[in-house]
Amino acid sequence: MAIQQQQTLPAPFIEEAGKDYLGQLKGLTSVALDTSKFAPTVAGQDVLQTQAATLAGDTGATGLGGYQQYLTAAQGLTGPQAYKPYMTPYQTDVIDATLTEYDKQTQLQEQGLRDQQAKLGVLGAGRAGIQLGEYGSQRGLDRAALQARMLQDAFTQAQGLAQADYGQQMNLAQLQPQLAAGRINTLGQVGARQQAQEQATLDATREQNRMAAMEPYERIGTYGSGVGSMISGYPGRSQFTATPNPTPLQTALGIGSFLGGAFLGRPQRG
Repeated sequence: MAIQQQQTLPAPFIEEAGKDYLGQLKGLTSVALDTSKFAPTVAGQDVLQTQAATLAGDTGATGLGGYQQYLTAAQGLTGPQAYKPYMTPYQTDVIDATLTEYDKQTQLQEQGLRDQQAKLGVLGAGRAGIQLGEYGSQRGLDRAALQARMLQDAFTQAQGLAQADYGQQMNLAQLQPQLAAGRINTLGQVGARQQAQEQATLDATREQNRMAAMEPYERIGTYGSGVGSMISGYPGRSQFTATPNPTPLQTALGIGSFLGGAFLGRPQRG
C-alpha cells in the first residue's frame, strides 16, 4: 500500500507574485548602490568669513593692528619741535604787515612831536628833544614787545593744535581696534549665516539624492511585504503525493544494512 503525503502550497497567483518579487530583488541587489551622490558634504568658508579672518590678522588701517599707525603719529607730536608743522605759513606776512602798520603810526606820532617842537621854537627845543628821545626808545621797546607777543601767540596756537592732534590720534588708537572688532564680528556672523544656508542647501540636495537612490529599495520592500501578507493571509492549496511501500527485498536489504552497521560499530574483544 502506498504512503500519501500532504503538502500545503500557496495559491498560483501568490506563487507567481513571489517569483516576480524574488526576480526584481535579485536584479536590484545585483548592482552596487552608488552612494557618491548622497555622501556628506561640508559647505566651504563663506567669503565674508574669509574677510573677517583677513581683518583679524591685518595691521593696516582697517585691521585689528591698525591702531599702530595712530600711535606712531601721536609719538611724532611729543617732541620739542612738534608744534612747527602747525605754525601758519602766513605768520611772517602777518607779523611784517602788523609791524609795518605800527611803524607807520609811530612815525606819524613822531612827526607830530617834531611839529610841536618847531612851534615852540628855541625855548621848547630842549624839552621836545627829550620827549622825542624817550618816544623813540619806547617805540623800539613797544615794537619788540608787539613782535614777541605775536610770535608767542602763534607758538601757543600751534602748540595747542599739536596737543589737540595728539589727543585725537590717541583716541583713534583706542577706538580703531573696537571698530575693527565690531566689523570682524559682523562679517563673521553674516558669513556664518550664509555658510549655514549653503550647508542646508547641500544637506537638502544630499537627502533628495538619497531618497531617489533608495526609492527602488523602498518600493521592492513594500512589494515584498505585500506578498508576505498574502502568503500568510490567503488559504493555501493542498497537494498530495503517494510513495509506494517497499518490497520484501528492499525491506531485507534495509534490515541487513542496519545490522551490518551495528556489527561493524561494535568494539572488538581481544
